[in-house]
Amino acid sequence: MFDKILIANRGEIALRVLRAAKELGISTVAVYSTADKEAMHVKLADESVCIGPPPARESYLNIPALMAACEITGADAVHPGYGFLSENARFAEILNEHNLVFIGPKAEHIRLMGDKIEAKRTATRLGIPCVPGSEGAVSDETEALRIARDIGYPVLVKAASGGGGRGMKVARTEADLLDAIATARTEAKAAFGDDAVYLEKYLQKPRHIEIQVLGDGKGRAIHLGERDCSLQRRHQKVWEEGPSPALNPHQRDEIGGVVARAMADLGYVGVGTIEFLYEDGKFYFIEMNTRIQVEHPVTEMITGIDLVNEQIRIAAGSPLSITQDEVRFDGAAIECRVNAEHPRTFVPSPGRLTTFHTPGGLGVRVDSAAYQGYVIPPYYDSLVGKLIVHGRTRTEALMRLRRSLDEFVVEGIETTLPLFRSLVRNVDIQNGDYDIHWLENFLKDEPAA
Repeated sequence: MFDKILIANRGEIALRVLRAAKELGISTVAVYSTADKEAMHVKLADESVCIGPPPARESYLNIPALMAACEITGADAVHPGYGFLSENARFAEILNEHNLVFIGPKAEHIRLMGDKIEAKRTATRLGIPCVPGSEGAVSDETEALRIARDIGYPVLVKAASGGGGRGMKVARTEADLLDAIATARTEAKAAFGDDAVYLEKYLQKPRHIEIQVLGDGKGRAIHLGERDCSLQRRHQKVWEEGPSPALNPHQRDEIGGVVARAMADLGYVGVGTIEFLYEDGKFYFIEMNTRIQVEHPVTEMITGIDLVNEQIRIAAGSPLSITQDEVRFDGAAIECRVNAEHPRTFVPSPGRLTTFHTPGGLGVRVDSAAYQGYVIPPYYDSLVGKLIVHGRTRTEALMRLRRSLDEFVVEGIETTLPLFRSLVRNVDIQNGDYDIHWLENFLKDEPAA
């Protein structure tokens, strides 16, 4: 096992990793920008190192500064959390070159799955169902028009690199397609330095279903069920739950088995998430995230398995602590991402928390690095914390969520708590009747508060 882990991140995920490491008896090193000097993970870590000024490129994305922090503190492993350098293959390689362990997948798998076109080819080779579309990047307009005619309109133009909805455009006619390609190429080049795009069939009312996997890199992998992440705004997840209201145990076992076998064949190491669009009983691969997910607590609540603990153990060379037959799914869990944003306009709202009171009670978990008096800085993502609830049934989880949201008090800044209070009382949400377009339609139709 490791002696000392450097946590190359900030906020709630840094604190989450720190807690898992401490429970394993491992010393922790926090890194921080000058904007995060008073952050909770800095206060609770065994050691801390300032790695630069507030801009992420000069601190949390500054690989030389992180390497220096490892050398100064004698850390023997690095946990990247999510975001920042968590899916940077070169960072993983540099750590390996300096005899440090990257707590995550092999660099080759990060690189492979970071390229959406190669990821889709690999998924097809491994037997994972994919959305109909181009086999690779489209080279010219003639090819794009031909492929679109073959798969049928509407089609989705997607950037080969990156994510978060950038470089992604819908074309409903041939006339739309050429404009969509040009716009997507421009966005992709600006955001990712790569203007390659590919085409996929645009599904009309799909759900976004993701399967959590664990692999030991030695030919063994298991799945831990699914999370439904269909409630999204601009392709950003807002509310996640597991199990999905749309799936039954047979469907879960079937797609989970496909994914677990694929990851075993790939020799995948650690945690990963295979993301699908699901429509009319069929799954279509869209991407793989080679890191811990923001929404991982949903899976932890319904399985009782500590995913970050497993990440660390596997990276240290230990086998999986559980077999597929031993995985049990208990009840239902829901997560709400509470952001420092206006609940209707989603304009960021950084500032000082004059009041911060979190809910509690049976089945309630809040993952947050915030505290009363803490200042949410304007330089990073706006996540204040994650409210996760668990119930014996989905109905019980919804009632517990409703009660917990009413108890959650944040003052001094705007947050998305009012949005969630509205969602949990909505009949469609209560019935589990929603798709990836539902939230944006709701926000468009709902009168402003």
